[in-house]
Amino acid sequence: MVDELRVFLIEDSELLRARLVETLQELEGVRVVGHAVDESTAIAGLADLPSDVAIVDLELKSGSGIGVLHALAREPARFHNTAAVVLTTHAHPAVRRTCTLLGARAFFDKAMQMDELIDYVTAARSVDR
Repeated sequence: MVDELRVFLIEDSELLRARLVETLQELEGVRVVGHAVDESTAIAGLADLPSDVAIVDLELKSGSGIGVLHALAREPARFHNTAAVVLTTHAHPAVRRTCTLLGARAFFDKAMQMDELIDYVTAARSVDR
């Protein structure tokens, strides 16, 4: 069992990011190790900060979450084999398919699935690695 689930949060909304960090930090055995608001900062942060899960918004201040997913898929060892999950308002089936093809392990709609995201993180905390 993992001692601590390390989460890297990629979200450009300051309000939502703060809310998610607070919620995630309240979960036993979960630590937010970093966050980013744009693609380049996310890629640099994921390379520098070993993370078990990256929560990726698709629409960022610059670049995109799709670019982050591409990077994670292209060079998994560089990014410590971090698992990506998507949290977005762009829940169209074609977007979901693209994210899945790029290796996203799960896809959550910001408008309706925040609780499911928290449940996913809680479950990931208990998975043996």
